[in-house]
Formats: sequence, C-alpha cells, structure tokens
Amino acid sequence: MEYTGENFGSELRIFGMAAEKGRWILVFLGMAINLCLGTIYSWSIFVGPLTEYFTTTLGQQVTAGEVLMPFSVFLAFFALAMPLTGKPLDRYGPRLIIMAGGILTGLGWLLASVVTSVQMLYLMYGVVGGLGVGIAYGAPVAVAARWFPDRRGLAVGLVLLGFGFSAFVTANIAGALIASTGVMGTFRIFGIAFIILIVLLALPQRFPPVGWKPAHWQPDPGASSMPAKECYLGDMIKTKAFYGLWICYFIGCLAGLMAISIAKPFGTEVAGVAPALATMLVGFFAVFNGGGRPVFGALTDRFNPRNAAVLSFGLIAVASLSLILAPSVLVYIIAFGILWGCLGGWLAIAPTTTASFFGTCDYPRCYGIVFLAYGAGALVGPQLAGLIKTSTGSYLGVFPVVMILALVGIGIAFMTLNRPT
Repeated sequence: MEYTGENFGSELRIFGMAAEKGRWILVFLGMAINLCLGTIYSWSIFVGPLTEYFTTTLGQQVTAGEVLMPFSVFLAFFALAMPLTGKPLDRYGPRLIIMAGGILTGLGWLLASVVTSVQMLYLMYGVVGGLGVGIAYGAPVAVAARWFPDRRGLAVGLVLLGFGFSAFVTANIAGALIASTGVMGTFRIFGIAFIILIVLLALPQRFPPVGWKPAHWQPDPGASSMPAKECYLGDMIKTKAFYGLWICYFIGCLAGLMAISIAKPFGTEVAGVAPALATMLVGFFAVFNGGGRPVFGALTDRFNPRNAAVLSFGLIAVASLSLILAPSVLVYIIAFGILWGCLGGWLAIAPTTTASFFGTCDYPRCYGIVFLAYGAGALVGPQLAGLIKTSTGSYLGVFPVVMILALVGIGIAFMTLNRPT
C-alpha cells in the first residue's frame, strides 16, 4: 500500500490546525528522530569505558584504535544503506520506513550490550546500527522536502539540526549513564529508548498529496524552491549538475572532517589551548555544526545552491588561511567554529540542492547516491589529516590542503551547480 498523505490535512484538522501549520510539526518530529539517530557522534564517550571493559572484565587486550573501528563501520553502512530506501519509501511511506530503521538502530545498541569481543561489536553495533540509521535517516528529510517547496532549505536544515546537535545532548546522558550503570548497561538503555522513541515519533509522518503546494505560494525563479524538473535516479546521473554536486559535497565533507578530527589536538599542540578547555570547546564547536544546517539551508533557499556553496567554501578558505597565518587561541576558536558550521552547512546544502535540481519523486534514492560523498569524505578526511601530521610533524600542515580544496570547490561550484534544464 502506498502512503501519499492524502488524508493528512484532515487528520491535522482534528487537532484544530490546517495542514500548512501542521507541517511544521513534522519538521520538529523529524528533528527529534535525528537527535536519536545522531547518537553515533557521541562514540568518543564510549571508547575509554569499552577499552577498560574488554581489558579488565573480559581479559582481552584491545587498543583504543580497535574500539574506534565500530564508529567507522557504522558510518560506512550508514552511507551504504541510504540509496536502498528509495523505492521502499515510496511504496510503504515514511512512517513504516522510519519505524523499521529505528527498530534496527535500537537493536544495534541492544546487541552491542551483549558482545563478548570487539569484533562482535563491529558487526552488532557497526553493521546493524549503521544500517538502521541509514534506512531511517532519509525519510524525515524527504518528508520535509515535500511539505516545504517554499522553504525547503530551512525545513531540511531544521530536520538535520537534530543529527548535528545529538552529541551535544546525548554525550552528557551517555557519560552519566556509564558512571551509574556501566558501559554495557548504557548500550542497553539507549537501545530500548531509541526503539520506543523513534517508533512513536514516526507515527505522524506522511507525505503530502501529489501536486500539493502551500496556499498563495508563488515560486521565485531564482530561488532553490523553484519547482524542479522531476528526475529519477537514472536521469540524475546523466547530468553535469549531479557530478558537480557530488564532488562539492565530497570536498566540503572532506575539508570539514579533516578539521573536526583534529579539533582537540590542534588546540592543545598548535594553538596552545589548555587540555580541559580544548575538551570543552569541542562541545562548543558541535553547536556550530548543528546550527550550520538550518542557516545554510535558509541561505540555499534565499540565494540558490551555487551561491550557498561558494559562500561555504569561501568561509572554509578564510578560516584555513587565518589558522596558517596566526594560530592563536582566539583565531583557533573562531576558525574552528566556522569550519564546524560549514560542515554542518553542507549537510543541508546537499539535500536541499538534490531536491531543488532533481525533484522529489525519487528523492531518497537520488540523495542516497549524493550522500555517498559524505561517506567518502568521512573515510578519507581523518586518514588524510593523520597522514599529513605524520609526514610534516604538525597538524598545522592540514590547513594549506583544506584551503586548496576549498578554492577548488569554489571553481567546481561556479561551473557545475546550475539547475538542469
């Protein structure tokens, strides 16, 4: 059975509000869903306790690097699962897809609580949990994109805000639970909570009727909210705009994740920040990562995708140049705030641009392929940063590379990020 949302307006009127006002509820519910899904960004909180658990309780010698591997496995399967939800999402509707992904996500956390080796953690948490997040992640974004042709960037950015802010919220909860119930008890509590919360938050999710648009809305021909030519995946991959968007997304994520992966050691080793302050600043930077999503989403609406991309790359280049020339404490705080914000911004620019350029009829599959750029950036960025540190002896060597990447991104954005005709 296909869920088109044809009855959604009447359902909302039962609660005394029209569909145009009620659609905002879906945005904030989607934000809450992503807050649960984004708990992967709190993984660093689990590294120390897991290392101690495997070493002390199970008598297994493991390194911190081995306990970090589930994070990479999780992100890899997250990115791989995204393109697989397109046709099922149209067939079964966002509610069932989010429920399925949420149950699988919670199951990954639950199974992690009973593992007896770090290798089992790769499979139970990394593979199962990553697949669950990949299945559920795109559905609230697709709902926001279809209900908000007039403010698509803002709506998508707000939904994704939950994912970016998740670590800021869930890291503190995880720390408190680990202290009181242990690391495996924390996995168990998170797993049960996520299954219950995501299933409940998924219940109202619907697509609008085919052809629906807000009353009195007149699209601006120059804005990203202008109705797109509807493309299926096979049509999208034949366009120059798709390859330009994919490369720009990859560069934006690569540059941002290179910087994010070295935020604390750069602060302590290069900028001279005290270790305690550097740890606190990582949480502060996470606010910019979350806030960059609705901000750049709104800018994409207002100024079109190409200009939003150029602005993001320009800010990345300026921040990198500032760190190269004057790596002081103040410059470090400002520049890394910008870099984290721009990474968050790309997680709004890319999905908004996908809907703007290629429509929403096959959006989950289309954005799933585009989202593979994030997965590639997540795998390459931190490794490249580590390689530069090893070869140059300083994390400062990362930022000439980031600046060059940003300048290349500006050129690609100018040449390719135009709406297909």
